[in-house]
Amino acid sequence: MVSLADWQRLFPADSAAGASLLQRWSEPHRHYHTLDHLAFMLRVIDEHAAVADDADAVRLAAWFHDAVYVPFAPDNEEQSALLALAVLPDLGVDADRVAEVARLVRLTAGHTVTEGDRNGALLADADLAILASPPADYSRYAAAVRAEYAAVPEDAFRSGRAQILGAFLAEPDLFRAVPARAEWTARAHDNLRAEITTLLGAP
Repeated sequence: MVSLADWQRLFPADSAAGASLLQRWSEPHRHYHTLDHLAFMLRVIDEHAAVADDADAVRLAAWFHDAVYVPFAPDNEEQSALLALAVLPDLGVDADRVAEVARLVRLTAGHTVTEGDRNGALLADADLAILASPPADYSRYAAAVRAEYAAVPEDAFRSGRAQILGAFLAEPDLFRAVPARAEWTARAHDNLRAEITTLLGAP
C-alpha cells in the first residue's frame, strides 16, 4: 500500500499535496484504480528505473495519472494532467519536468509510445504490467474492473470489454522498456485470451 512516506521520498517537506493525492486514490467508487494499483506501478518503476531518462518524472506521472478518475468520463487523463500542472510548480518542480509529467500522464490515455521515448515506455509498461501478472492476480484485476463498471449491463460490458482486450491482444509488443518485455507480453496475451474466452463464452 502507498503511504505519505512514499510521496515524501520525492518531496520530503510536503504533506498537504501528498495527502490530497492519497485521498483521491482512496475514493470509494474506485475498485481497480486504487492505491494498490499505484503501489504496483511504483514498484515496477523502481525496479526498472535505469531504463528511463528521468525516473522521478515517471514516478510523478504514476502518482498523477489516475488522480482524477470518474468512470465513463472521457477526459480523466487530461484532467489528471491539468492537476499535475497546477500542483507541481508550487512544490518547486522546474517547468521542464512539470511539462514532462503532464505529457506522460496524457500518454496513459492510449499508451502510444514513440521510438526513443524511454520515460513514456516505462510508464506505459508499469500501467499495463497487471496484464502480465499471474492468473489469480489477473482475475482479481478483471473483477475489480467489472466492479468499477457495475452500472453497465452485463451483455454490453462483455462485448465492450472483449473489444478493448482484443486491441491489446493484437499488439505484438505490449511492453517496450522492461528487459523481460517479451516474456511479459507472452503472459499478458495468455491472460487476455483467457478473459476474452470467458467474456464471449459466458451464457
